[in-house]
Amino acid sequence: MTTGALPISVARRGLMLVLSSPSGAGKSTLAQLLLKEHPEIHLSVSVTTRERRPSEVDGIHYHFMTRERFERMRDAGDLLEWAEVHGNFYGTPREPVEEALKSGKDVLFDIDYQGTLQLYEKMRSDIVGVFILPPSANELKTRLERRAEDASGVIEKRLKNARVEIEHWREYDYVLVNQDLDTTFHALMSILAAERLRRERQLGLPPIVERLDQELAVLTD
Repeated sequence: MTTGALPISVARRGLMLVLSSPSGAGKSTLAQLLLKEHPEIHLSVSVTTRERRPSEVDGIHYHFMTRERFERMRDAGDLLEWAEVHGNFYGTPREPVEEALKSGKDVLFDIDYQGTLQLYEKMRSDIVGVFILPPSANELKTRLERRAEDASGVIEKRLKNARVEIEHWREYDYVLVNQDLDTTFHALMSILAAERLRRERQLGLPPIVERLDQELAVLTD
């Protein structure tokens, strides 16, 4: 093994890591753990028209706004994707995502399947889609009740919507069953590490390969 050499830094384009799941399956918790482990990742903060929960902070969890303002952004083409979920609108602002990818930063998304499919249409080669499944329906219900932030009617609606959301699991690149949080998190970390090394994302490889070819040509003349 060669020692004393500085590591070669290869410039790359950032990736869009998309986490989706039924409400309560754990995607938001996994997203928080990932950001703690990798603070260099840029979190895409969605805009939404739903009411803010007591535990949420505007500008950190979501940008909360009126329906009228949301519709203006949507109609102006300022959203990469948008969807109506549980009677409220959610969307992803375009500009911060495009700037992050160009500068080599990864962007994390915590969105549903509707938004994911819209992102696929626009930027599929940049996206790594991960769907999180709960281990059982009973466990999903327990987690929603434990959260103690939604009324019983809202929980029932989320459970019904979970059937629709789970139908889309095949549309994702990876699917993780979140029975144990630590195990699922380490699997997610492995996915991120592998996807960062994909050849097409490493924009700095061509000049390195060209230099190696020139050096080998000199050595073998």
